[in-house]
Amino acid sequence: MIKIIFYAVSCHLWDAHLEIALYHYLKLTIMKTEVHNNQYFFKLKNLIFIIVFLAANSIFIRSFAQQRTPWVTPKVNQDIKNPIPADKTALADGKAMYTANCAPCHGDKGRGDGPAAAALNPKPADHSSATVQSETDGSLFWKLSEGRNPMPSYKKILTDKQRWELINYIRTLSKSTNKGALAK
Repeated sequence: MIKIIFYAVSCHLWDAHLEIALYHYLKLTIMKTEVHNNQYFFKLKNLIFIIVFLAANSIFIRSFAQQRTPWVTPKVNQDIKNPIPADKTALADGKAMYTANCAPCHGDKGRGDGPAAAALNPKPADHSSATVQSETDGSLFWKLSEGRNPMPSYKKILTDKQRWELINYIRTLSKSTNKGALAK
């Protein structure tokens, strides 16, 4: 309020024009606030851009580094045995789950060539390869349970039994077998 009086006196408007002086002072104050808000908005916009840029860069770098890092199963999980026998029922259930959950990325024959594979980095594993087929059931179970970007974790999506059935089905995708052990 004292500033208003000083402003009015300095403008020689103290007598009859106090209202006009007050109006001009408020107008200047509002303009300064608008300029200040614009500067604040500009700074905020830049800060948001920097945060988004750094987050995207971090995701890219992590994805790139992950692609080059081998996916190693902890030793304690490697020796776990599959408790579900690979009978016709388990293989049929495993195939149904594979078709619904895995085939979009890994392809129907498990070669990592599903329709979604082109957009993924790292590329999906080839389940028919000697590398995947040589992994222990416990290792495959751990990887299926934990997931790794871009593959989701199936620990909360599928039951233990369903994951073991999937592993039984993945074993039928081996290139060395007679084009799959499960008939359509």
